Amino acid sequence: MAPEPPLLSMSGITKSFPGVRALDGVDLDVQAGEVHCLLGQNGAGKSTLIKVLAGAHQPDSGTIRWRGDDVTLRSPIAAMRLGIATIYQELDLVEHLSVAENVHLGHEPTTAGFVVRGRAARASTAELLKRLGHPEVDPARLVGDLSAAQQQIVSMARALSHDVRLIVMDEPSAALDPDEVDNLFRIVGDLTADGVAVVYISHRLEEIRRIGDRVTVLKDGRAVAGGLPAKSTPTREVVALMTGRNVEYVFPERPTAPPDGEPVLTVEGLSRRGEFAPLDLEVRPGEIVGLAGLVGSGRSEILETIYGARKPDTGRVLVDGRPLKPGSVRAAVRAGLGLAPEERKAQALLMLESVTRNVSVSSMSRFARAGWIDRGAELGAARAAVRELSLRPDNPDVPVRTLSGGNQQKAVLARWLLRGCRVLLLDEPTRGVDVGARAELYAVVRRLADEGLAVLLVSSEVPEVLGLADRVLVLREGDVVHTAPARELDEHRVLDLVMEGSPAS
Repeated sequence: MAPEPPLLSMSGITKSFPGVRALDGVDLDVQAGEVHCLLGQNGAGKSTLIKVLAGAHQPDSGTIRWRGDDVTLRSPIAAMRLGIATIYQELDLVEHLSVAENVHLGHEPTTAGFVVRGRAARASTAELLKRLGHPEVDPARLVGDLSAAQQQIVSMARALSHDVRLIVMDEPSAALDPDEVDNLFRIVGDLTADGVAVVYISHRLEEIRRIGDRVTVLKDGRAVAGGLPAKSTPTREVVALMTGRNVEYVFPERPTAPPDGEPVLTVEGLSRRGEFAPLDLEVRPGEIVGLAGLVGSGRSEILETIYGARKPDTGRVLVDGRPLKPGSVRAAVRAGLGLAPEERKAQALLMLESVTRNVSVSSMSRFARAGWIDRGAELGAARAAVRELSLRPDNPDVPVRTLSGGNQQKAVLARWLLRGCRVLLLDEPTRGVDVGARAELYAVVRRLADEGLAVLLVSSEVPEVLGLADRVLVLREGDVVHTAPARELDEHRVLDLVMEGSPAS
């Protein structure tokens, strides 16, 4: 008896854009009921491949077979009708519509040929949310009012509202805390038990090992390995395939002695009601201080309040002993603070502008000459900052949207270096950044600290906080429950503290 053909088979897929060959003969086979993980650095071709699978891009050549038959995916609707759903990292939800309206967008419930809005849509949405383990999400609530994690659940509910047989998940855990990740994996397990296939994309190799069945690795638009066993393939081998070189998860070496200068940044009794309790901290020149805690523990809110994007209820922020005006970003920037926010594309970068303009935007007064911008001086300063951080490509005229995630983050850092900031606030600095670029960013941050910059770091990845920071404050529900040198902590101890700790005295 002949074996069952793969649910999906993509053979020899090519796709070119002006000046770029994004896919160069890629093969991908996916079996029903498996989790097939797709790995590769930013720019390896993952996004282009899944857009071909979703019907958003048409391949230049190659074949796609679905359940043994040749198919042409001319549009996302055609892919969805076959049973292929894609959940992108940047969720394509409509913020001013309700949860139920988003879930049923384009295929609203009908009775006797008429679209049924309201109660029927909300009832079916409630059933889907219950299946996903989130019955507390109100189907009538506006999507724009939901957290990032809740929006991720809504996007999954929309996929499940169709008769899907394959779901593509692009970095689905990026905005989730550990409990939410566990729930995500439970959902994936339920889907695969029902025969649904999942193509899972993540930069977190520990997730791949935990949830995956097989792995395909892309590099420079080619599949350099296909069908590797996810749980038994050594991490070193996977990383070498992705990068073309052996890259270890090695953090830069810390200074042997802790910084002993006067604090550059001092926070005294800072709080915001419902977000975080009164907080005291200091960061000295050359020191990296990490904030570790779950999503919702107040980490990002603390950084944004220090930066002046939120006004505190109590307390104050001082730079070199001088208090800043509360709730004033202008005052913070003038005092030497710089923020690389969690959502860099939405909150930090001008995606349609060049690298030059993104780097220079906070320092425009330097280039003003009698009411005009000295473009030569602006370009020269941006080029120097780009080269200092080894940003690639090193052409500052290219649009910042064409850069990989790691290089976009370097552009944000270059902005603050050009501004001459003395305190760098980093919120999830490696989110959406591939393995090789992470190592480069770690080295950049450590070098900047060694040159005298004070760094306050937030990350959902405990190993990242422990590996990069000199000193760590552990947060639980807005309270600091423990403070210690990073050398004295390990991942298990931190997780115990954030789950069961009690406020420090």
